[in-house]
Amino acid sequence: MVSIEKEVADLLTERGFTLAVAESCTGGLLSKRLTDVPGASKYFLGSIVSYSIHAKTSLLGVDPGLIKEKGAVSREVALAMADCARERFRADIGLGITGIAGPESDASGQEAGTVFVALATKAAAFCENLYPPGKTVGSDRDQIRFDATSHALDMVREILTGPVKVDIQ
Repeated sequence: MVSIEKEVADLLTERGFTLAVAESCTGGLLSKRLTDVPGASKYFLGSIVSYSIHAKTSLLGVDPGLIKEKGAVSREVALAMADCARERFRADIGLGITGIAGPESDASGQEAGTVFVALATKAAAFCENLYPPGKTVGSDRDQIRFDATSHALDMVREILTGPVKVDIQ
């Protein structure tokens, strides 16, 4: 059985697309999973682990006003992170992950397991809440982080193979 990392690597390589990542709550796990596949330099341009608000604004270029208005853990910030990563690295596809891996909620009152995963291309952007309200999630920090990175990889796979083709460029 082929891992999702290998499947995404093969799809990106076959199509000649590049990928960049901005991670927060996953702390570099997505980048690790991508670079575990030999030949990652063909498609993976780099990542920024923007764990703090300062890193999101200064390194990625996320608008501080957006963070103040929507919160660092929000759909809008995840989308901005994905797009900023794509632009900073001049990649075809950008991924952004922000959330609360737990085991406790944050100061804003958002629950552990609140995770937004976004994908951006030059032509389109998508964001999904990994654990929508009402979906039970435990406080297993490692599982939340792994699920978020798996979901991000699946989003890339879906835009490259799904029934609805996304215009990457």
